[in-house]
Amino acid sequence: MQKEKDILKPVSDITYKTVRQWIDLEDLPTPPKKDELVEGVIVAVGRGQLYVDLPPFGTGIIYGREYLNAADVLRKANIGDTITAKVVDPSGIDGYIELSLKEARQAAIWSEAEQAIVAETIYTLSTEEANKGGLIMSWQGIPGFLPASHLSQKHYPKIMDGDKDKILTELQKLVGKTLSVRIITADAKEKKLIFSEKTSEENEEKLSLVDQYHIGDTLEGKVTGIVDFGVFVKLSSGLEGLVHISELDWGLVEDPHTLFKVDDPVSVQVIEIKDGKISLSIKALKENPWHNAINKYKKGIEVSGVVIKYNKHGALASIEEGVAGLIHISEFENAQELRDTLELGNTYPFKITLFEPKDQRMTLSYLPLAKNILHRN
Repeated sequence: MQKEKDILKPVSDITYKTVRQWIDLEDLPTPPKKDELVEGVIVAVGRGQLYVDLPPFGTGIIYGREYLNAADVLRKANIGDTITAKVVDPSGIDGYIELSLKEARQAAIWSEAEQAIVAETIYTLSTEEANKGGLIMSWQGIPGFLPASHLSQKHYPKIMDGDKDKILTELQKLVGKTLSVRIITADAKEKKLIFSEKTSEENEEKLSLVDQYHIGDTLEGKVTGIVDFGVFVKLSSGLEGLVHISELDWGLVEDPHTLFKVDDPVSVQVIEIKDGKISLSIKALKENPWHNAINKYKKGIEVSGVVIKYNKHGALASIEEGVAGLIHISEFENAQELRDTLELGNTYPFKITLFEPKDQRMTLSYLPLAKNILHRN
């Protein structure tokens, strides 16, 4: 009889050791924690409240602001429907587990974004805004950023010298247009979503192509684009390099369009490789006129020069092709007097006051007309 009594003992009187023999505690489900997603069946719908069965841990509740935030969805909810929600407070009001449907939706979206990064899913999105750094577009209701550096070659704003206003002007032309992009960063905590118009294959292919070249290489290419700051030269399929205006010729170049046209074949030299970009030079393959100038000129001698450009420091005068010196504005009352005295395109007498051919630096001083005859072109 004693044994029967032991068998009929209430569960509450059974020792932990006995229970441990029946159940492997490691197999027991873990209670839901804050920010976890849980799935349950709707068991009751009240005024401004919805209850979800979350066995074996109890009942969840969506109420108050969380109910209002998800009102559009919850109006269509019925008892018996299965929903996924996010835990706001595991020990909520009156012992219920407080839930959020809106936050669950947001969590699901961020989870989808993380999966899209791995899968390299391509989305077609419309550009909503532009700023000096890139473009703003939305995915699943979340605003994201497409940096200008991650635009494709077709849409990349080819603006040099850090002119942000010109960059913005070019980017604004893309507002309202649809672009094929992929997600490259998704940070739910920071609410940070970043896109790229470049595919990983394109990036890897470009880096692979760039790796084939070295500084000092002489290459043959074809002009693919001419802009105010230089020309773009195609080196191979999928790879272009820039020849900045300062690297086009030893002489002063005001407009690259006067020297080149699209499809012109050109010889270039690689002068820099950085961040997957190649910088090129055309003048590096030509003889540097300053190398010969060292044997022809020196400080203190008088020379003739053609005024070729004004700048904020004064005027530049060329004494031969590719060799020019600065006439400083301090020699005149003001900039207007300098321009009235030294007109563009005219030849004047000068004295060399500084001559550093290794650094390609020279300054000139204007000689009075009484001493020399003015030659006009």
